[in-house]
Amino acid sequence: MAVSVPGAIRGRSAIVAVGNTIQGTVPGISADEIGVEALRQTLNNSGIAKSEIDGLITCKSYGGFGIDTEIGRLAGLNPAYSATLDYGTCNFSLHLACAAIEAGLASCIAIVYGTTQRSDGNRFSHPLGRQDDASVYGFLNVAGVAGMAFRRHQALYGTTEADLGEIAVSQRKYAQANPQAIFRDTLTIDDYLAAPYLVEPLRRADLCMISDGGACLIVASADKAKELTGTPVHVMGIAQQSGLRDRQNDDQWMRPWIGQVADRIYPAAGIDRGDIDALYIQDPTSVWVMQMLEWYGFVEPGGVGDAFRSGAIGYNGKLPLNTNGGQLSEAYMWGFLHLVEMVRQLRGEAGDRQIDGMRTTQYCSTFGMMKAASTIFSLDIE
Repeated sequence: MAVSVPGAIRGRSAIVAVGNTIQGTVPGISADEIGVEALRQTLNNSGIAKSEIDGLITCKSYGGFGIDTEIGRLAGLNPAYSATLDYGTCNFSLHLACAAIEAGLASCIAIVYGTTQRSDGNRFSHPLGRQDDASVYGFLNVAGVAGMAFRRHQALYGTTEADLGEIAVSQRKYAQANPQAIFRDTLTIDDYLAAPYLVEPLRRADLCMISDGGACLIVASADKAKELTGTPVHVMGIAQQSGLRDRQNDDQWMRPWIGQVADRIYPAAGIDRGDIDALYIQDPTSVWVMQMLEWYGFVEPGGVGDAFRSGAIGYNGKLPLNTNGGQLSEAYMWGFLHLVEMVRQLRGEAGDRQIDGMRTTQYCSTFGMMKAASTIFSLDIE
């Protein structure tokens, strides 16, 4: 079985530029156009010439937009390498870029995502993937499966709704310093518990709000990064694992394949868990944040509430988490804004929410129930 090889790509590629458009409702523009606008802003702000982009990776948005052939046409690009992922969730597209660079297919790759799902009125009222018996009973999106996963967690560990609510409350505090966040109103744990269920046992604050918007990352080889002016954020290690057997898997709700990624990512990067200065977790639901905190070893199973209340994790805590407010409060961009925020934090460009001393970070994500991935980054290549 192929696994992440320690040191295989360590420091051999880096994020050299990031950018994003406004978020929320962006009428009068297509998903592809808003993705190209994110690319344009990223190039302009970084000083990287469009002629230096020799690779393009795009990620489909809901509705099927975001094909490389269309994004490339609109952007006026003829890259040596291009590809489209049917899902992006950022880690997967980033890993593809690192692999393409390692293979010599390109040296400077733009990863582009754009969506207008909020303006389009997408309601997620039909299955996003294959239809099966579960969809008849309402398993149409993340809310249903996350609710079941939390019920399983409660049965195993006695986790309370107040424990889970600490995640949304912490991220809202970060969002209040983020001018582009959709949700910036104060959210206390009492406010959280007083809110009605959206999909019992989950509340509105446990689930992200779909959004229009675009984001772009530019990933370059280590040699190419030296030619550019921006501070490179080095990719130190990557790891993935799937559970594609779906409901045939043992304990599918707890997603143990995330733990397999955790076993590989730290040796791959040559960095210990305790060296992580800030953590970014893709959060279509707070339940996924809880699961990943546990599988990656940042909290003991069932200990998420105490970890936030004690200040070990979260707002003003020892380990900052989702300093942009995450998808629960900022905007739903398949995790792209997590990496935009992370790069700005590492470069000291995060404004009022800047956290001093950050040098090494980790980004964790999943796609649906069945795929997991993580990346570790550092300003220090050694």
